[in-house]
Amino acid sequence: MFNLLRNWDFMRVLRLALGLYVIVEGIRMHDTMLITLGGIFTLMPVFNIGCSAGGTCTPRYRERQTFNPNEDISYKEIK
Repeated sequence: MFNLLRNWDFMRVLRLALGLYVIVEGIRMHDTMLITLGGIFTLMPVFNIGCSAGGTCTPRYRERQTFNPNEDISYKEIK
């Protein structure tokens, strides 16, 4: 419950509004598939899940290894 009220930015509100719009259109057109998809798209921003939630799509980088100019470099010959 605590996470539901935190970190509401523009994209999260926009995703919620679009999900609610899809639900309303599904009800208006009597289409259960649109209502279901709208429900899914509405629950994603409410619970802050999905690809754009908290930068979960960003790759995790390893620490860079420092370059030592005095270190010998070994090469393999490709045939």
